[in-house]
Amino acid sequence: MNENKSPVTQELYEHAKKIIPGGTQLLSKRPELYAPGQWPAYYSKASGCEVWDLDGNHYYDMSTNGIGACLLGFNDIDVSNAVKSSIDNGSMCSLNPPEEVYLADKLCGIHPWAENVRFTRSGGEAMTVAVRIARASTDRSVIAVCGYHGWHDWYLAANLGADDSLRGHLLPGLEPIGVPVELRNTTVAFSYNNMEQFENIVKKYGKRLAAVVMEPCKYSMPENNFLEKIREITEKNGTVLIFDEITIGWRLCFGGSHLKLGVNPDMAVFAKALGNGHPIGAVIGTANAMEGAQKSFISSTYWTERTGPAAALSVLDKMSRINIPEYVAKIGNTVVSSWKNSAQKYSLPIVIPECSPCFAKFNFKHEKENELKTLFVQYMLKQGFLATPFLYPTLAHTETIVKLYSEAVEVVFSQISHDMKVDKISEKLRGPVAHSGFKRLN
Repeated sequence: MNENKSPVTQELYEHAKKIIPGGTQLLSKRPELYAPGQWPAYYSKASGCEVWDLDGNHYYDMSTNGIGACLLGFNDIDVSNAVKSSIDNGSMCSLNPPEEVYLADKLCGIHPWAENVRFTRSGGEAMTVAVRIARASTDRSVIAVCGYHGWHDWYLAANLGADDSLRGHLLPGLEPIGVPVELRNTTVAFSYNNMEQFENIVKKYGKRLAAVVMEPCKYSMPENNFLEKIREITEKNGTVLIFDEITIGWRLCFGGSHLKLGVNPDMAVFAKALGNGHPIGAVIGTANAMEGAQKSFISSTYWTERTGPAAALSVLDKMSRINIPEYVAKIGNTVVSSWKNSAQKYSLPIVIPECSPCFAKFNFKHEKENELKTLFVQYMLKQGFLATPFLYPTLAHTETIVKLYSEAVEVVFSQISHDMKVDKISEKLRGPVAHSGFKRLN
């Protein structure tokens, strides 16, 4: 059991909030989203699914595992060795790394429909590159979006309208402050599996629609030939269909969820698991869809460094030999079963959405949902787990670790059940309630 004594870790984060606006570089890594004052902000070491904070506390990561980036586990030995080799031979040079050509060939081989590739070093900028290329290729401006696709102006412009168009796509409170009002009506949103919304967008914008940007699936699967219908309409309209595979890619299917679902886009975007913790993003597409990349100025110094493509080549080699989607689905199903069994045993009101086990999650169905979520995180930290009501399973989650986790969940669900019965949920919290969305910290 971990007593969660973390003075150095917590003190450094308090200092960080004074000098780093927002406290962290990534919203999803803010401790306030989990258990303010308790969730460790920093790590000294990470390996597999194990993490040590600055005070030497040890945790098993049963949460996002690098926000979905480390599908093979932290510090995978094969990937790390490939990156070290690229560093030993010079990670940056006045010339270009040949690994980017090898990686482009590899990605086109995995996706026979794709003919061209451009690289970045993060997912958000890869999405922005894809949108720029689509606009350049079509000479159109309007983008239709479904799902979350990053922080850049082109995306947040959807919230410049009279209503909060991205409600349900983003965390609450993400306003388009700093996004030029002149971008109003350049990006419009529709909901997943809602063909009526999509068709209304096509009717309204017609030949002004440059691209449709969406995740092929994530927490929901397509219904009533949703993807096939969108594919048919975009082809007829001359609109570029862009699939965002940044989070779901490689996790549901080697090569991306669209291969499993049987619908090919004009462009697909990858990042996160492609580098297993090392920075690499990729935009792949047909020659026709990618034509705009020849015309538009899209260029950045660090898109030419060597470690990103070197890591990606090692990742793809390993994932081609091991059935990662099958393994993480197995782990996810085991975890979901442990939630169901313990919740039923202790009469806890939880809801488990019908989604792929590669994204396992549950919600508390209770008026004090946020307090219960915070209490779950708090109690699991004491048990030695970085645990939230959602899990991105990885290759590093062994059956032994999952068994330890399931035993801890039973203990914690029992505690929470007792706290609910004696009406002491709020009293048991050792700190503030977790934030439910974006919120100014200082």
